[in-house]
Amino acid sequence: MVLRALRAAGESGRSPSLAELAAVTGLSRPTVEQVVESLLGAGYAAAAVNGDGTRAPRVGRPARRFRFRAEAGHLLGVEIGALRVAVLVSDLAGRRVGSAVRTATARTPAAERLALVEGAARAALMASGVARDSVRAVGVGSPGIMAADGSVRLCAALPGWTGLALGERLRAALGAPVVVENDANVAAVGERWRGTAVGCDDVVMVLAGLSPGAGSLIGGRVHRGYGGAAGEIGALHLLGRGATPESLLSTDGRPLAALDEAAVGRVFERARGGEALAGAAVERYVERLTHDVTALVLALDPELVVVGGWASGLDGVVEPLARELSRYCLRTPRVAASALGAEAIAWGALRMALDRVEAEMFAVHPPGGPAECGVRPE
Repeated sequence: MVLRALRAAGESGRSPSLAELAAVTGLSRPTVEQVVESLLGAGYAAAAVNGDGTRAPRVGRPARRFRFRAEAGHLLGVEIGALRVAVLVSDLAGRRVGSAVRTATARTPAAERLALVEGAARAALMASGVARDSVRAVGVGSPGIMAADGSVRLCAALPGWTGLALGERLRAALGAPVVVENDANVAAVGERWRGTAVGCDDVVMVLAGLSPGAGSLIGGRVHRGYGGAAGEIGALHLLGRGATPESLLSTDGRPLAALDEAAVGRVFERARGGEALAGAAVERYVERLTHDVTALVLALDPELVVVGGWASGLDGVVEPLARELSRYCLRTPRVAASALGAEAIAWGALRMALDRVEAEMFAVHPPGGPAECGVRPE
């Protein structure tokens, strides 16, 4: 409670006094003082001269003021994809301080892909001037069905990924605790934190493209399902439904290359330019995507459906998807394009890393007292 208030004040450029913290939290001043002393000892808070850098307006000794030390540690948000690896670096306030991207191919072996993650993390930290031992936690978004221990139960998109102890391998490589989650789920978290879904608790995030997937939030929490396989709409074409997305988006009778999201973008661009064959291909794709998303909307009744992914031009799917959903759904949700685009997964992974660190920060014990907060925040 005190740490939340301290951090919120810092986000608005203020350094509150003990009295101000007591007023905001509703705690007694002695209790607030105990918690603040504990936070000072843990390195999460520091004394500040004045909240706004000016002299105190009253005569006498000015009140002690404090600030949240966002620089006390750093976080990594990692996206692992078929064609790229991306890393974001932030401080403990979630402010971006660095990034790096490395390219891969659909055939990159698991060991090489892991090496790309380590290399991208090292490059991002070096470019931002952050020491490796400053990293408090790492969040990772990856294709596949993830187990609670961070291992990959099943993944058809990346070679050698099924059965991989992903969390353990990255923990050893990066020297920090690692939280692993499915990439579509992570993208939903990112959009709710910094993107289109801010303020929405019930969200379906659709990663459209040649290998569509979906993540969902129910009551603000990731919905994984019993075995972590919720939202795997990319498997629906296996149920006797005919053409794959690669065939649906073809304009010459030859399926697009697997995972070639750049080719998807070109088809959408040609359709916007009025090309009939490309327009027909996009219509076929939107029809299939509508059926996939309708199944999730009818089951979950979300407030918002966010459309994102790696291909350019996906914002063009929003209006026709919303129109088609209105034909099938008992209550049509709002449909919007991702605000984070290709970075949604990395931002969501960063939020998950921050959640882990916050669970530790908010559980700081005041001297001789109970934990300030033992509940994992959203």
